[in-house]
Amino acid sequence: MTVLLASTAGNVLVWIIWVGAALALLASALAVVLFSNPFYSALALMANLGSLAVLYLLISAEFVAAAQVLVYAGAIVVLFLFVIAYLGGRADAPWTGVPKFSSVAAVVASVAIAVEVIVAVVVSWTGGLPNAAEITAAFGSPREIGRLFLADHLLAFEVTSIILFVAAVGGAVLGGAARRAEKAEAQTPSEEENG
Repeated sequence: MTVLLASTAGNVLVWIIWVGAALALLASALAVVLFSNPFYSALALMANLGSLAVLYLLISAEFVAAAQVLVYAGAIVVLFLFVIAYLGGRADAPWTGVPKFSSVAAVVASVAIAVEVIVAVVVSWTGGLPNAAEITAAFGSPREIGRLFLADHLLAFEVTSIILFVAAVGGAVLGGAARRAEKAEAQTPSEEENG
């Protein structure tokens, strides 16, 4: 009887953590979209990724949870925060005067997500895929992921790192050029003052 109560209490605790993490995941996802300040949106994204890591821990995917926190919450969101801090109030300036395609993109993305959800529900109702994949015990282990990255997909891995490096250097160069142009424009007297 004591073992049954202990296992029930453990299951209740897991469900409480799951519901809490799921609600935090949904709330932080809404905050990412609804906050008008991009800095707060980036912080909400960090909370979202942390909540997702908790959900990964609940399904015993420790490596994916650690990668989620270290790579996405730790590195990518910090990069977002640096870009937001670097651009400041000029973050929306490149899009001024350009037709807004964001509403079309939002509709296309919404339709794609709806199709995905419908396919997932239909597949689960019909009993799954006809040819289910055989998953071995080593699937998703750090050793298997490392072998895939550094053996089978090494070229794609290295090309991606070079592209990200070039993008970071290009962003820094373009940002520096824009700041120099702003300083030069601020130092040059305007035509109205001379006329």
